[in-house]
Amino acid sequence: MSYAESYQQARREPDQFWLKQAQSLAWYKNPSIGFATDEDGNDRWFPDGELNTSYLALDVHVEQGRGDQTALIYDSPMTGTVEHIRYSDLLDQVQRCAGLLAQQGVQKGDRVVIYMPMIPQAVVAMLACARLGAVHSVVFGGFAAKELAVRIEDASPKVVLSATCGLEVGKTINYQPLLREALALAEHQPEQVIVWERPEQPLTEAGLLRWQTLLDSAEPADCVAVKATDPLYILYTSGTTGKPKGVVRDNGGHAVAMRYSMSALYDVQPGDVYWAASDVGWVVGHSYIVYAPLITGCTTVLYEGKPVGTPDAGAFWRVVEQHQVKVLFAAPTAFRAIKKIDPEGEFIQKYNIESLRTIFMAGERLDPPTLEWTEQKTGKPVVDHWWQTETGWAIAGNPVGLEQFETRAGSACMPLPGFNVEILDADGRVQPPDTQGFIALQRPLPPGCLTTIWNNQARFESGYLRQFVGYYVSGDGGYKDADGYLYVMGRIDDVINVAGHRLSTGEMEAVIGAHPAVAECAVIGIRDELKGQLPLGLVVLKDGVYVDDDELSTELTQRVREEIGAIACYRQTVIVNRLPKTRSGKILRATLRKMADNETYTVPSTIDDPSALDEIQPLLTSNA
Repeated sequence: MSYAESYQQARREPDQFWLKQAQSLAWYKNPSIGFATDEDGNDRWFPDGELNTSYLALDVHVEQGRGDQTALIYDSPMTGTVEHIRYSDLLDQVQRCAGLLAQQGVQKGDRVVIYMPMIPQAVVAMLACARLGAVHSVVFGGFAAKELAVRIEDASPKVVLSATCGLEVGKTINYQPLLREALALAEHQPEQVIVWERPEQPLTEAGLLRWQTLLDSAEPADCVAVKATDPLYILYTSGTTGKPKGVVRDNGGHAVAMRYSMSALYDVQPGDVYWAASDVGWVVGHSYIVYAPLITGCTTVLYEGKPVGTPDAGAFWRVVEQHQVKVLFAAPTAFRAIKKIDPEGEFIQKYNIESLRTIFMAGERLDPPTLEWTEQKTGKPVVDHWWQTETGWAIAGNPVGLEQFETRAGSACMPLPGFNVEILDADGRVQPPDTQGFIALQRPLPPGCLTTIWNNQARFESGYLRQFVGYYVSGDGGYKDADGYLYVMGRIDDVINVAGHRLSTGEMEAVIGAHPAVAECAVIGIRDELKGQLPLGLVVLKDGVYVDDDELSTELTQRVREEIGAIACYRQTVIVNRLPKTRSGKILRATLRKMADNETYTVPSTIDDPSALDEIQPLLTSNA
């Protein structure tokens, strides 16, 4: 079925379309109902179906005689380890881990918090919870104790699963003091905290149970049948109030969406090697390191390393060659980091990347210069696709498994089947092509999207559903062109108001980023008494590039004037060594704005390196 046929059928006959996609899964009880609305008015899929997500990810493939295929490649340049784990072996580990949890009293519906580094046990823990029908909530390993405590408090887990440490370049992060502090801060206390002892850090904290020891007496556990509408996991995402929002994902809709997206969007088949270079603590890790590849029967790569520095800018290409990766998915910031150190792509030439068919990018706006550099240096097509923690899979992208569209720089391509995307003005009116507005998704949302906020239906409604009746509000702004291509210009609050004119900082970043000396950049709006706000550009230069600051500022000002217009009032550029980012690679624009305007700000717990803010603060203060 072509893209157009799929999109129209999913729009006109969503029940029929998604029930057909559901047939690709091994249900315990096949659903006969596609879409329904629950008592809270939430969109629910396949309410009469029963299944088990762990069974779909593991048991099915072993039963079909593919147990000897590699399910998981653990590649850790941090430890010098490469491990291939077969489907049959991963099933055995998950069965025993589920038995361990069952011995601790974990049952269907109980919550388990997983606070883990990028090691195979993190994947095992997630699948073990799914096997029992328990609800897991993965917290990014190394998160501050306060943030871990908030999540423990909200999810109220029966058990916390962790490890003795995580590894960063040149240092070991001992998780045990963080666990102790988090438990001291949280009012809710789990019944047990179970820790995987890594060779790099012994178990020393009293009161923690050693995971390996408990496995010795654990009996393998069978799968527990759950309803399609039962929750699979809670994943916390940042909230504007400072309290994280627990996005709830169900079992049935999630499994159908994962399987469909692997075929329709990524064009990946069973047996292919698929690598999402992310972390299991983020939604990309949930969807495309763990669940989608394994449900599909692929080989998935679990990478404990960085795009640069482990050991060099050739790390990604080494993994592609060594493991014959077919599809690589990473955030644009990873490729900008590689580009900064290796602008001529010399490291790419050292490896044979013929196996790599497509590079996908998401997680932040893909600036045209990074798109162009990656395509030119690798010789591979790059697909920009756009999605959110809340949706769990891509809202828009180039659906290469259905139809190959031309790439248009700055565009996430077409809305995927099931996502009915509209551009609305402030009054909720649908906007014509090439007119910017709020990006909103007409309800019902397709399978795989969030079903509510954990223990906070009111926040779900106020945060996503109330602004425009009948729509989910994405929080992003953008437009569609005359051909239906979607352009995501960034968060609504990344639009600045210059003398009454609303201007996208994303557009300015695209212009600045195209300068041959610029590795990456960010544009923020700073307060101005006359015009309300003025844009300020923060620029990181490519390695080995030396320019006169004033000359570069003049050149960038002229570029913005020529491509956007004098109306942008772009005149200030600050050269910085690095941009402060979250661990998932997103630039901390809101924090930078507050710093520049001398407002009170809190250093986000998600920051990758707090010293980056310390470096940039005096520069912002002197230029604001």
